[in-house]
Amino acid sequence: METATAAQRRTPRPRADALRNRERIVAAAREMFVEFGPDVPLDEVARRAGVGNATVYRHFSDRSELVHQVVLLVTDRVSAHAEEAIAAADADASVAFDALRRFVHASADERIGALCPMLQAAFDPDHPDLVDARERLEAVVDGLMQRARTAGQLRTDIAVGDLMVALSQLTRPLPGTACLNMDRFVHRHLQLFLDGLMAPARSELPGASATLEDLRQS
Repeated sequence: METATAAQRRTPRPRADALRNRERIVAAAREMFVEFGPDVPLDEVARRAGVGNATVYRHFSDRSELVHQVVLLVTDRVSAHAEEAIAAADADASVAFDALRRFVHASADERIGALCPMLQAAFDPDHPDLVDARERLEAVVDGLMQRARTAGQLRTDIAVGDLMVALSQLTRPLPGTACLNMDRFVHRHLQLFLDGLMAPARSELPGASATLEDLRQS
């Protein structure tokens, strides 16, 4: 009888060039979803990735599968940045808000605006691995915000949803090709936004704070 190990040895592994092509496709899609939204033509994604259309479809059977992978990639990387920030805040509570600030800027560099498809009705946010990724993201960002709040450095009337919506809005280019070169202002405007999060709050915010689940249901 053939052992499982022997069967596994015969299972072909993806070639290194195939893995590189897949990574290039996902990276290109992430950038283009931020710039143009998730309905950007896949042949444009292929062109930016430097691969043929057939290569895109060899890796991703349809658009939803590619969107799925982009959201997973961005969610996991942003969560990792939040975990690093939590470690810094736990090591020294006095730098909790600085850790939050670094997390926000790192998330912008990860093109967190690509997470917007999670909020679209046509997107399946209930896929098991997406649910796990979303719950991990919300938990670690909430934990980071709680540390800054406990340190008396973060205003008390905002929640994870407020932060993530602002991040998405401030890291997506404005409509129109004339506005595609606005990235140089992103970190400047994020810094202004972050200053408004610091305690003590200088004004009362209208409405109620929001979680990611609130945003998805709305």
